Amino acid sequence: MQTYILLVNFTDQGMRKIKDTIGRADAFKEMAKKSGATIKVLCWTIGRYDVIAVFEAPDDESATALAFSASSLGNVRSEILRAFSFEEMSGILAKMV
Repeated sequence: MQTYILLVNFTDQGMRKIKDTIGRADAFKEMAKKSGATIKVLCWTIGRYDVIAVFEAPDDESATALAFSASSLGNVRSEILRAFSFEEMSGILAKMV
């Protein structure tokens, strides 16, 4: 499994329905399960992003499909990042020429 970070901002629609954010988070977790992904961390934040999720997925395509699925509902816009563990980064650096 690969690790991803999802940076989320609420849309105007999402802010109008902010009281539903906990329910939407639960629905996102279920959506992740159906995509073969596992949510590791889900936090509401203050600052540039409204929510940050850390999750594992089998591949880039599955991770991207999950992000698209969540955004397509109209409550959020998201940016996805591929994250590398210490071990993965060590392997990457070992391959440098």
